[in-house]
Amino acid sequence: MRDIPVSEVEDIDRPVLAIGTDYPPGFVLALHRHRRAQFLYGATGVMRVRTADGAWTVPPQRAVLVPAGTGHEVTMEGVSTRSLYLEPAAVPWFPERCQVVEVSPLLRALVSEAVDIEPRYDGRGRDGALVALVLHELRRLVPLPLDLPLPEHAGLRALCEEFLEAPDVHDPPARWAARLHVGERTLHRLFRAQTGMGFARWRRRACVLRALPALDRGEPVARVAADLGYASPAAFSAAFSALLGSPPRDHRTAPRTAAP
Repeated sequence: MRDIPVSEVEDIDRPVLAIGTDYPPGFVLALHRHRRAQFLYGATGVMRVRTADGAWTVPPQRAVLVPAGTGHEVTMEGVSTRSLYLEPAAVPWFPERCQVVEVSPLLRALVSEAVDIEPRYDGRGRDGALVALVLHELRRLVPLPLDLPLPEHAGLRALCEEFLEAPDVHDPPARWAARLHVGERTLHRLFRAQTGMGFARWRRRACVLRALPALDRGEPVARVAADLGYASPAAFSAAFSALLGSPPRDHRTAPRTAAP
């Protein structure tokens, strides 16, 4: 199935429904939720997913797992998606909160094939066998460290949201403390209690994740590093590699030019 709302088919009596959808750059899926669990895979482009308790950045050819009933907003940066909508009973192992995962070449091929089968597929035929193999492969997914916890504290949440729109790796904690009318020690204690991470670590991770859409657009590494406040491309590359295990150049596409 392609380019149809899941609400039209999600009550069909099948454990897995697959839908492919293309989105223009900058498209935002407003806050919504599904009765089924969702495997949201981006064949192209970068997705940014936000829920009440965190944010996730999904590079091309990776996926995010969205538990059933979880309210989520998705920003699409030139994304072509392949979504699997999964009956919760078919995936009892599903995580309780969103999770970005690596997607194997086999699973990519299976998901691409699944979007072309009929929604009321024959569970005992070839399509049913394909779906059964999809469910087996989903159990082998490998999580990626592409999440960023967000606090419940209203004032701190607002500062985090503000930072995510214009991240700066050197943004001083003193500024945050002053905005919250607390001391720096109190800020650090509050930050760790609310996010499970130290302020500096959260700030570095937010900057690295924010870089992914720019790299996917083909922007030079030096420009991305400067925009995030790094003193040099080497410093940015070190932070990027420490989180993702590979340098920024491995995540950079060829520059995109306008059609004549």
